[in-house]
Amino acid sequence: MTIDLTSPITNVKGVGKETASHLMTLGIETIADLLWTFPHRHEDFRLKDLAQTPHNERVTVECRVEREPTVLFMGKNKSRLQVTVLAGRHLVKVVFFNQGYLKQKLVPGAIITVTGKWDRGRQVINGTTVTFGPKTEQVDFEPVYSLKGLIPQKRFRKIMRQVLDDVIDVPDSLPQSLQQAYKLLAIREGLEGVHFPLDAEHAKQARRRFAYEELLHFQLRIQALRKARKDAEHGTVISFDLQRLRAFIDSLPYELTDAQKRVVNEICKDLKSSHRMNRLLQGDVGSGKTVVAAICLYAAVTAGFQGALMAPTEILAEQHLESLQQWFMPFDIRVALLSGSTKTKERRQLLEALADGEIDILIGTHALIQPDVMFQRLGFVITDEQHRFGVEQRRVLRDKGEHPDVLFMTATPIPRTLAITAFGEMDVSIIDEMPAGRKQIETHWLKKEQMNAAIGRLEVELAAGRQAYAICPLIEESEKLDVQNAVELYEQLATYFHGRYTVGLMHGRLPADEKDAVMRSFSEGKVHILVSTTVVEVGVNVPNATFMMIYDAERFGLAQLHQLRGRVGRGEHQSYCVLVADPKSDEGKERMQSMTETNDGFRLAEKDLELRGPGDFFGRKQSGLPDFQVADLVHDYRILETARKDAIDLLATKDFWQEAEYHYLREMLEKSGVLQGERFD
Repeated sequence: MTIDLTSPITNVKGVGKETASHLMTLGIETIADLLWTFPHRHEDFRLKDLAQTPHNERVTVECRVEREPTVLFMGKNKSRLQVTVLAGRHLVKVVFFNQGYLKQKLVPGAIITVTGKWDRGRQVINGTTVTFGPKTEQVDFEPVYSLKGLIPQKRFRKIMRQVLDDVIDVPDSLPQSLQQAYKLLAIREGLEGVHFPLDAEHAKQARRRFAYEELLHFQLRIQALRKARKDAEHGTVISFDLQRLRAFIDSLPYELTDAQKRVVNEICKDLKSSHRMNRLLQGDVGSGKTVVAAICLYAAVTAGFQGALMAPTEILAEQHLESLQQWFMPFDIRVALLSGSTKTKERRQLLEALADGEIDILIGTHALIQPDVMFQRLGFVITDEQHRFGVEQRRVLRDKGEHPDVLFMTATPIPRTLAITAFGEMDVSIIDEMPAGRKQIETHWLKKEQMNAAIGRLEVELAAGRQAYAICPLIEESEKLDVQNAVELYEQLATYFHGRYTVGLMHGRLPADEKDAVMRSFSEGKVHILVSTTVVEVGVNVPNATFMMIYDAERFGLAQLHQLRGRVGRGEHQSYCVLVADPKSDEGKERMQSMTETNDGFRLAEKDLELRGPGDFFGRKQSGLPDFQVADLVHDYRILETARKDAIDLLATKDFWQEAEYHYLREMLEKSGVLQGERFD
């Protein structure tokens, strides 16, 4: 029977009803489904030299039996067979579990080929398979698939091999021009290489081909969606007064960094455009995002528009108000604050002034999205710490104007590969430079038995009139996790410093007004030590706080540790961060070491991505991150960058929309619904 990619799996010789039902459970219904079910790894059966094989690595060796094997029986149907062999120049032992029947065949002088895990310290191979005689022409690489135990690996490989042999026509989705440009394998050779590679290089090139194809398809969808949205969503043209804007920038108390200047130019270009701005501004803690926001809000005001800045907490909103009022004071810009604490009478007057256009910039919390909050001419909306707000909350604020430009800000450094994927439909601006003269936070890693040294440093800072944070991962005692908790630590420190310094406690279970009260007391210097969980992670600015202790620091990811550390080092004095941790894993030790080596949030974010993987980077499975079958966002970032550039270039050329060689890619976009606008809601 002739089969092609669209043929049902039941057309394959030897695939009966039971096997077909198992395959369908795995999502395999057609020949194409089968061929694009790639192995998650290959067993490597190449012969290796034990002298060059690392501990605990899987190894295949050809060897000679030197002594008769011994068998130890360990209860019902359990046995341990051990035999001494000569592998090259190495006399080692091979151990097989529950394979006592091999004793009759493993006679001294016999040549065998063994595969197993190499225990370098004990000079033992824990054998899994053995063949008798020298290594024959068997394959060097055997695919291993994720089959959920429904079908044996051997049976699945046989089906795959048969289909690859029987399917004659496999259309190539990658145009010849791209294959030639990057020297990529053709589809047939690529499929052979991904399933049954001839050698390591064949497997590498096959993987490279499909990683690029996967990322190109993804980027084409993202860039087509982005282009269609730009064409469909007409923005507000904000023709700001450049002369007034330059005068405002010149009035600032410090020179902008090159990164800030670049980002301001990118945002201002969007403001003048007829397309609606949809931009993400990333900047490390202390990199100067707020002043960039102020410059761009001022630009909108010079064009006769109002601006809005929404922050996740009242304290952060108040801090923004204080900064903007200070910068705008000489320029007669009217700035107001709206929050849940705004008194009824004051709120009514404020809303009237807003609707009449007497307020230029409104700063606030979720209170900004209430139905009775109406702007006269809203042109520019900024959402700070955008991940703290839901999609609907951001949409409601945006809809309070006639197609206002939208800027999202975050102090969480996101690795470029994740920014391109999770926020691919947005333009991304990055402030990757810190203001001159800022003192680096000194970070130290101490074991728990070294706590006296940390307390000693804390006392020095308090005696100098400074303040401190003590951060814990839990609120109350937990039976499951032996970690310092906030309530217990608060009691310990309050007792230790009784009569000398005031200790405050803040955590997520406190009512909002109590949290604000504690934070306000700390901001005003009435509380000297703030014991807290991670609720202080974002947006708190207390320049007098110069010391932070993070207990059980190994419980936090790198990105979170860096965010916490960013609460100190915000004033003129030298600041310190002490990580109290006893990590058991190598990964935990590497995290602590990384924190002591750099204050660069983007470098730490890349390291965090490398250690934790993209799925866990945001602390939860991020819906914006697709599950790639071949591509790896950690290691394939260069391929991703190339695929992104190619997708943008392709969509901008007439050839892509007309030439036959791009037919498959166009068809893929149409099937995904991007070109019909089905995903624009």
